[in-house]
Amino acid sequence: MLSATVPIAPTPDFWQQAVRLLLREGQPLGQALHSETQAAAALDFSGVQLMVPAFSHAQNFKAALARELRRPFIAPRINTLSGLLAMQVPGESAPPYESERLMQLYAQLREHGWLKKMFSARRNADLLPLAHTLLALSDELTLALLPEIRASAEGEQAAVGRWAQALAQLLEPLAPSAHGMLSDEAALVWQVWKTQLDANDLIVQRFDAMLALAERASLPLVWVSPTAPEPLDAAFLATYGRHQPVRIVTLDWSRQAIAPLHPVYLAAWEELVTGDEGVPPAFLEPASLPDPVPANAPALPLPLLCPAPDLESAAVQSAQIVLRWLEQGKGEIAIVAQDRVTARRLRALLERAEVAVADETGWKLSTTRAAAALAAWNDLVSARGETNALLDLLKSPFVFPDDPDRADRVMRIEARLRRANIAGDWQALQSAFAQAEDGADLACITLLARQAARFGGRKTLAQWCDTQRALCQALGMENALRDDGAGEQCLLMLDDIAAGQGGLEDSFSFAEWRALLNLRLDATSYMPPIKDRRVVMLPLNGARLRRFDAVLVIGADAAHLPSPPQETLFFSNAVRRELNLVTRAERQRQQLRDLTELLCVNPEVVLCWQTHQDGEPNPVSPWIQRLELKLAQQGMAPLRNVHWQAPLRKLQAQRSSMPAPSAPELLPSSLSASGFGSFLACPYQFFAARMLRVAVMDELSDLPEKRDYGSWLHEILHRYHAHLREQATPLAARPALLAGISEEVFQREMQRHPAALAFHARWQKVMPAYLLWANEREADGWQFVFGEQSQSQALSWQDGGIELYGRLDRVDQNAQGERALLDYKTRSVASLRQKVKEEDDHQLAFYGLLAGGAIEHAHYVALELGSDKKTGDAAAPDFLRKQEMLKQQITTTLHQVAQGAPLPANGIESVCQYCDMRGLCRKGAWL
Repeated sequence: MLSATVPIAPTPDFWQQAVRLLLREGQPLGQALHSETQAAAALDFSGVQLMVPAFSHAQNFKAALARELRRPFIAPRINTLSGLLAMQVPGESAPPYESERLMQLYAQLREHGWLKKMFSARRNADLLPLAHTLLALSDELTLALLPEIRASAEGEQAAVGRWAQALAQLLEPLAPSAHGMLSDEAALVWQVWKTQLDANDLIVQRFDAMLALAERASLPLVWVSPTAPEPLDAAFLATYGRHQPVRIVTLDWSRQAIAPLHPVYLAAWEELVTGDEGVPPAFLEPASLPDPVPANAPALPLPLLCPAPDLESAAVQSAQIVLRWLEQGKGEIAIVAQDRVTARRLRALLERAEVAVADETGWKLSTTRAAAALAAWNDLVSARGETNALLDLLKSPFVFPDDPDRADRVMRIEARLRRANIAGDWQALQSAFAQAEDGADLACITLLARQAARFGGRKTLAQWCDTQRALCQALGMENALRDDGAGEQCLLMLDDIAAGQGGLEDSFSFAEWRALLNLRLDATSYMPPIKDRRVVMLPLNGARLRRFDAVLVIGADAAHLPSPPQETLFFSNAVRRELNLVTRAERQRQQLRDLTELLCVNPEVVLCWQTHQDGEPNPVSPWIQRLELKLAQQGMAPLRNVHWQAPLRKLQAQRSSMPAPSAPELLPSSLSASGFGSFLACPYQFFAARMLRVAVMDELSDLPEKRDYGSWLHEILHRYHAHLREQATPLAARPALLAGISEEVFQREMQRHPAALAFHARWQKVMPAYLLWANEREADGWQFVFGEQSQSQALSWQDGGIELYGRLDRVDQNAQGERALLDYKTRSVASLRQKVKEEDDHQLAFYGLLAGGAIEHAHYVALELGSDKKTGDAAAPDFLRKQEMLKQQITTTLHQVAQGAPLPANGIESVCQYCDMRGLCRKGAWL
């Protein structure tokens, strides 16, 4: 039986016209309508099979049928092709799972070293995206060539000939030197396709099921589609048409249909139609011809433009447009997300306004928090315990969710690691927490290290899935993932990969497993549950054959409309044309038709885009530019711009002033030298940092800092002088002793930070000069007593007091019993001698107070070479008097703070320039 096409122009009443045409006499639905036996009864259309692109279109058809008949009826059997195939009895052999198919091909590709060289792959895992691309190309070739191969015995030879012709066209304009590489690529694609084209291929099985369904056809078929049938669908319809009548209802993009509808669109976009396109009149039955468009039909409204200067402005403007539409009572609003980044920001703004967005496109599963937790673990294993990766994992809400102390624990772990500047490594991490007050912190790190050790070696896919699931249970992630929609989908994906191993017995490394998991997370879409469909977000092709009250297109710029082309390997347009694959021009023309249908069908359409991106102009889509040009040429009004301001709120300005808080109840119970230095530099800084305890996290650095160098020298010198105190060492043996201790400390640190080599070389230059100074000091009668010792001393005043605390670098004593305090500084002796002359230098005096006044002398010791290539010390003048002055100053000022004295933000600019508390005092706002 001959199949007939029912073309309908893209108009708002497409479904109504389709119903009217199908109800005419001689059409599938018309037979039931004109049957005399059902004149008084409910009309029964169940003897007709209707296939629609998506289930949402079924509601549109039934609503149009109800409006046309205005009487009870039994609807046709409506389904999608995929839904109808799912109802059939499955075949004897199930197709392989996607993971099994992908990894089987990958296992074969990694055996060929020349492939890594050809595609610049540094490791085997880099070939996994290539395997994914090859399978996508293979599937595309199967969809295009399978019907031709099955059509006749010569079909396969014809496909081979077409492939050879396509390759010849590709190589003809190129230099002979490029032929070899492209021929190798072509052979690879062709070989992969031939190996995939067997009875177990999913597309082959689907095509066989389609043909079997068509051979058993028992009902007339109405096929509704906005586009021409694909090769597999065309073969199905041809087979079906040999047994039952087939009517193909589709959009009519012929010149005769578009010109009366809206001549401006046709004039601006002539590629909407081609000279030979359109259904030949002889192929249309007389009853199939649609009603002509009335001459006085009202012109369809043109789109509105909403240019925005940047992403945030585009999202805010779009949100205002949607909210205004809702206020106007519009109940079906569509957001066409050409620019997914701006669309995501728009969705966040609408959800903040408590407007739900039904996302029909979905997001990549890899962009969800649940997938980020799995990826964070794999990043941590790959980085071998790198600190930033560890913190990213611990901050995931899916990790240890049942731990009541979780937030505090993560804060403690982060603070310790940043303070110690530990870049990573599992052993270093566990060593850092060996002396932690809370043993649970060490247990947490140990658990992670033990789990990471399980992710070594080579495993099958099922074993990797078991290892990943065991990790989820060990970290308490299992239940948290199950309670999250995206998390549940991640767990199901792991089960799918494990079940899909099939006969694949190859083993894979962790890098290969990680690449597979990332690939699957990136290729899987996550669709949040839809509760409210007043506002839907969809792609441009998702709006086909649908009508909305208003449509907002996000991303109507040249970068997103039309969508950028994606050519794979050597599959250029010339090759695609020869192989009967969709070319870039065909893809863009279909997208332009989708846009035209959107404009013709919907009463209000707004096109929004960013006029600037990254500081560069971002012009509107060339399609819109051509439309504006055509309007100007025909003397018509230009497209109108819209700009809706957000509601304005009047705020009463309050003049800022210097903050000067008073908080006697927050006075700390202890005080260090640096803490009192903070008080002297700026009382407000002391208030924020020491009283409110607002702390800024230290930044992790891959390179050791000067403070690290200082701590290493403190350890070296303390061990050196303690050895001299315990064991008499000749002067000749001391350089070797100091060098040995230094080498031991720096070798340990260079294993953690190789860049410590620079500090090692720096210290080696200083050691001879330091030994010379230290031996001379010993010859003057000074002997090392103790070093690196914590001290504290209480100061009191009326109704209060405070405890001073700190660590003394070194204390020496001479034969007369006098003691001297030495404080190491990685500075030259000239700068230290200048420092002790400054009246506001209180560090040595503070350390003297810690010793309870039992120290008569104090010195800064230089651990850097001066211009004379020597080190030395800088003695503090009048040390005992300075201690008494400092004691009186601390007692007086802190007593005033305890009595409620204000703490103003009066630091000088040199202090404020690098102050971490400047964001609290907001000095720039009131000064």
